[in-house]
Amino acid sequence: MATKKTSLTKHPLKILFVSSEVEGFAKTGGLADVAKSLPAALKKMGHDVRIVMPFYQTINGKDNAVAILSTELFVEPQPFAVSYQVMQLDESNVPVYALDAPQYYDRPELYAENNQAYADNGERFSFLSAASLDLCEKLGFQPDVIHCNDWHTGLIPFLLKTRYAQSDFFAKSKSVITIHNAVFKGVFNYDQYSLIPELIQRRYINAEMDPSHISMLKAGVAYADKVNAVSPNYASELLTHLGSHGMEADFQNRAKDLYGIINGCDYDDWNPETDAYIKQKFKANKVSLARGKKACRRDLQKQVNLPELDVPVYGMVCRLTEQKGLHYLIPVLEDFLLNDVQVVIVGTGDPTLASALRDISEQHSDKFAFVETYSNPLAHCVEAGVDFFMMPSEFEPCGLNQMYSLAYGTLPIVRGVGGLKDTVIDYDQTPLVATGFIYDAPTPEALLIKLQRSLLLYCQRPQEFKRLQQNAMACKFNWAESAEQYLDMYLGGEQSLVNEICNDKVDA
Repeated sequence: MATKKTSLTKHPLKILFVSSEVEGFAKTGGLADVAKSLPAALKKMGHDVRIVMPFYQTINGKDNAVAILSTELFVEPQPFAVSYQVMQLDESNVPVYALDAPQYYDRPELYAENNQAYADNGERFSFLSAASLDLCEKLGFQPDVIHCNDWHTGLIPFLLKTRYAQSDFFAKSKSVITIHNAVFKGVFNYDQYSLIPELIQRRYINAEMDPSHISMLKAGVAYADKVNAVSPNYASELLTHLGSHGMEADFQNRAKDLYGIINGCDYDDWNPETDAYIKQKFKANKVSLARGKKACRRDLQKQVNLPELDVPVYGMVCRLTEQKGLHYLIPVLEDFLLNDVQVVIVGTGDPTLASALRDISEQHSDKFAFVETYSNPLAHCVEAGVDFFMMPSEFEPCGLNQMYSLAYGTLPIVRGVGGLKDTVIDYDQTPLVATGFIYDAPTPEALLIKLQRSLLLYCQRPQEFKRLQQNAMACKFNWAESAEQYLDMYLGGEQSLVNEICNDKVDA
C-alpha cells in the first residue's frame, strides 16, 4: 500500500467528478456538500480533479461563467444532435464545468416543481451522463477515474462499457459510483432514453426494472468498476432487502466491489469558533461553551418567537419527508412537550407533514416553533442554540447534521441506521466516550423513551451532560481522511481500480 501511495504522489490522478448538484452553485441536499468537499480534498492532495454539473437556471455564479466549449452531442444512429455549451464557473480551487443545454436545465428548480418531478428527468440526466463523457474528449481531459454520484449519473459506467468500449481515449478510464441514497433509482420508460440508443438496440436485463423501464441507478451499480456507499454501515444495509429498497440482488452481485466510506464534514463552514451566522462564537472549553450556547439559545428563541427561558431546547433541521422520521416524532411530540422543554423544527417538504407540525405549533406556541423554510443561516443558529438535535431517521445513508451537531456541542439523538450508527456513540452503551444517544426500534414510542432519557440526563446530571458536550466537540470527521480512503479504493489491493494506470505512469 505504501508503495502505491508513493507512486501516486509522483503521478497524480486525473479525476472527473460528475454530480447533479454542487454546494455553492446548486443544492438540495447532502450530495451537494460531498460534491464540493471531496473533490477539493483530492485536489489538495495533488490530483487533477474536474467537476461536471448541469448549468441550471438558478445556478450561483451564472453571470461570471465563461463558455469554454460550444459543441453538439451527436447521437448515432439517431438523425439528430443536441447543442450545448460548457461553461466554466468561477471557482479558484477545482474547475467546475457546467453543461448549458437550455431545453434541459433552464427551469425554476433542479428536479421538480410543487413536489412534482419534471416529466422528462430521464432525458435530462441521460444527457448529463452522455455529455460528461463527450466533453472530456473535446476538452482533452483524459480521466483515470470517473466518479459518478447517484442515479443522475448512473449511465456513465454503462456508456463506458458500451459506446466507448473500443475508445482509445477512454481505454484506461475506470468508473466509481457513489450511492448517496438508494431509495431514488432513476426509473424511466424507454421512451426517455433517445440519447442512449444503446439501451434500445438490445435489452440489458441488469439495468431494467421491468421490460419497459430502465433504472439509471441499477445501470450504474451493474457497470461501474467500483460501487461505494457513504458510510460503512450503509454499505452493509445495501446488501439487505430493506436497506437497499429492493435492490439487494444488485448490490450482492457487486459485494466484492462495494466499499463504505464515511463522509467528511466541512469545518470551514461548520465551526462555532468562526461561524459568522451565530450570535456568539465559542470554543470547546467549558466556560466558552456555556456562555456561547446560552447566547445562541437566546438568539434562536428570539428568531423563532419562543420565550427566552433557560430550559433544554431540542432541534431538527431537515427536509420534511418520512425518511427523516417525522412520522415517528409527530405522534409523540405533544406528549414530550408536557415536559419543561422547547422544540424547534426548520424545514420544507411534504405538505401533510408540514400541516401536522403547524397544528402542533399553534397549540403549543410557548414551547414549539415550526419554521417552514430552507435557511442556511437559521440552520447554523439551530445547531448552535439547541442542546439536542433529533434525527429519528427511517434510513440515513450518512447524514451530516449529526456531524454539525457534534461540532457545536449539541448532542445528537439518532436512530441506529446508516451513517448515524457510524458517527454517534450511545451514552447508555459506552458512557465514558459517548457523544449522544442512539435507539433502534422504528417506532414513536422508542423515540419518546430516548427523548425522555436525554432530558433526564440534562436535568439530573448537568455535569455529565457537559462532559458529553466536550466529548462531542472532540469528534472530527475530516474530508482529508475520507479522501485518503477514496484513494485507497481507487488504488489499493488486488481489486485496485487504476493499479495498471499507476504502474504505467511509474514505468514511463
